[in-house]
Amino acid sequence: MANTIIGSSIIIDGEISGDEDLVIQGTVKGKISLKESLYVEASAVVEADIEVQNVEITGRVTGNIAATDKVELKADCRVVGDVRAPRILIADGASFKGNVDMDVKDR
Repeated sequence: MANTIIGSSIIIDGEISGDEDLVIQGTVKGKISLKESLYVEASAVVEADIEVQNVEITGRVTGNIAATDKVELKADCRVVGDVRAPRILIADGASFKGNVDMDVKDR
C-alpha cells in the first residue's frame, strides 16, 4: 500500500486530516488528524497536536499525541508533549518530556 509522503524540503503550516497512512520527512506545524498511521521520519520536525491510530516517531515532535492503538518512540527521536494511548513503546535513546496516559476506558 502506498503512503502519502511529505518530502524533506516541504513545509506545511495548517491542518492535515485523512483516512490513509502519512509519512512526514519535512516540517509540519498545526494539527494532524488521521484515521490510520503516521510515520515521523528522522529528518522531520513536527510542531502539532496529533490524533491518529498509530504513530511511529524517529524525528522531532512538539505537541500532544493521542493514538487509539499505539505510540512508538524510536531511539533517536525527540518528543515534547503529552502522550495518550493504550500502548506506548519508548526505545532506549529516545528523548521524551511530558506525561503518559495509558487509560483505556474508551474500550
